[in-house]
Amino acid sequence: MATISVVGAGSWGTALSIVLADNNHHVKLWARRKDLADEVNDGHTNEKYLPGITLPEGIKATSSLEECVRDAELILLVTPTKALRDVLPELKTYLTAPVTFVHASKGIEPDTSKRISEVIEEEIPPSLRKSVVVLSGPSHAEEVSLRHPTTVTVSSKSLAEAEYVQDLFINSNFRVYTNHDIVGVELGGALKNIIALGAGMSDGLGYGDNAKAALITRGLAEIARLGAAMGANPLTFMGLTGIGDLVVTCTSVHSRNWRAGNLLGKGNNLDEVLENMGMVVEGVRTTKAAYHLAKEQDVDMPITSVLFDVLFNDKNPKDAVDQLMGRLRTHETEDLTSLLADRFELNPKEQ
Repeated sequence: MATISVVGAGSWGTALSIVLADNNHHVKLWARRKDLADEVNDGHTNEKYLPGITLPEGIKATSSLEECVRDAELILLVTPTKALRDVLPELKTYLTAPVTFVHASKGIEPDTSKRISEVIEEEIPPSLRKSVVVLSGPSHAEEVSLRHPTTVTVSSKSLAEAEYVQDLFINSNFRVYTNHDIVGVELGGALKNIIALGAGMSDGLGYGDNAKAALITRGLAEIARLGAAMGANPLTFMGLTGIGDLVVTCTSVHSRNWRAGNLLGKGNNLDEVLENMGMVVEGVRTTKAAYHLAKEQDVDMPITSVLFDVLFNDKNPKDAVDQLMGRLRTHETEDLTSLLADRFELNPKEQ
C-alpha cells in the first residue's frame, strides 16, 4: 500500500481516487472547497462531479493542500491546466523529500505552449521530484467510477517509474499499459480535445456520422503531424492516447469537449457555452495553444485553424465546416507515409 495525494477533486481526480482506493492505497484527496471535502468525508459522495456514485471510505479529503501532500509517496495532479502554475509553487513548499509526480490532466499551457510535464519540471526542482509520469487514454470519469472496463497508458522518461505507477493503478477494471513516448502520450491526450470540439460542432449542425468520421480521421492526421514535428513517435497516435482517446472523446455525451462543440454548432457563442458547461473545457485553451504551436512548427493543422477562428474570431461554425470540406485535394496517406519515412529514415520510393 502506498500513501498517495490526489490534487484536484473534480470528476477525473475523484474517479482515479476510487481506482487507487480499490487497490487499498491510502488516498488523500485535495478539494479547494471545504464543503466539498466535508461531503466526501461525511457522505462519501461528490454529487457535483460524480452524481450517484458512492465513494470508498478509504478516500480522505481535505481542503488543506499542506495536509494533503504531507508524507506522500506519490502526488497525482488532476487540476485544470490553467491552475497548475498557481498550485505547484505552494505545493512544493510543503515537500521535505523527493516524490513521484503523476499528471492526468490533458492540456497544453496556452501562454507558453508547454506540455504539462514541462510545467511540472519548471516549477518543482529536481531535489523534490523523483520523476514525472503521464497517465492518459480513453477514459471517461463517469465510467471509471462505475468500475467499467477501462484501458490507459502511463509514460515517463524512466521506464522503472512508469512501471511503478502502472503497478499502483492496475486492477481487473482498470488496465494500464506503458509507453516510453512521453511527448506523444501528452500531445495525443491534449490535442484530441480540439477534434472533439469539431466533432460536437458537426453534430450540432446536424451533419451526421459521415462528417464526424471525416473529422476524426483527418484530425488524427494533423495531431500526428504536430506530434512528429515536436519529437513524438507517429505510431503512438495509433494507440490508446491517439485513436483510442479520439474515438471516446469525439463520440460520447460524457465528453465535455464534444458537448461544448455541440452547443457551438447549435448557435451558442463561446461565453454562453462555457457558462452552460459549468466545468473546464480544456479543448478551448488547447486550441489556442495548438494554433500557435502549429505556426511555430510550420505544421498544417486545418481543423485546429478553423476552430480557432470559430472560438476566438467569431467565425460561423457552418462556414468553418464548409471551408474544411472545400480544401484542395490531397492523397489520403501521404501524411503517414512521410512521417514514418522520416521516423525510420526510409526512402519513400522504397515503401
